[in-house]
Amino acid sequence: MEISPDRLNLPEPAADTVSRIKYLIHLMRMTQAQFAGRLGVDPAAVSRALKGKIPPGEAFINRIVVNFGVSKAWLTEGTDVPFPKESPAATEATMRRPYGAPVYNIDVTAGTTPLSRMFTEEHIVGYVSLPGINPDLPIVRVSGNSMQPRLNPGCYISIRPVRLDATISWGQIYVVVLPDFRVVKYVRRHPDPEKVILHSENPDYDDIEINRSDIEGLYLVENIINHDFIA
Repeated sequence: MEISPDRLNLPEPAADTVSRIKYLIHLMRMTQAQFAGRLGVDPAAVSRALKGKIPPGEAFINRIVVNFGVSKAWLTEGTDVPFPKESPAATEATMRRPYGAPVYNIDVTAGTTPLSRMFTEEHIVGYVSLPGINPDLPIVRVSGNSMQPRLNPGCYISIRPVRLDATISWGQIYVVVLPDFRVVKYVRRHPDPEKVILHSENPDYDDIEINRSDIEGLYLVENIINHDFIA
């Protein structure tokens, strides 16, 4: 789905479990004391964990998962999304957080750091609420002109993490994370099932053939937000 709003109000989640817990507290607009109270644990213990003085234990992690309906995979590994399914706890958390999908000051075509480690609170620059955009999915920026005119330089995209063993939707646009770089391309079927073809919209760019085993991360582009006024 492509969205080209006339005006998009952009003020221009995490590296580890502790960062994701901090992000979660921010997302639900709670104080640390309120968070500890909901979990039924000593606020001082929460404070020590968030300061890195003690590691978050398995029992503590499980309390967060059960009490707030949070994905354990997201909390411990940075995969999945914070609230992957509807539950009373997840619904309450959604009502507490800022409305809309989080926008990150992350250029998905620059750098090699795994994206799951970059979805931290400090990278959030605002929230966007537009029809058809899933508020649980991150919105990130794209640079370069290899996908122009479908993706204009500096546009934003909403992306969904995909398991590496999942079926690829051939011909769709993905963020592909490779050992040395990240790209946004159409992913096309290769005659060799062990490979894929990365195709650009811009005819000035040649197709790239890669081994599927070299893909370290895969994100389906669900929405495209093209605009002309964000520097």
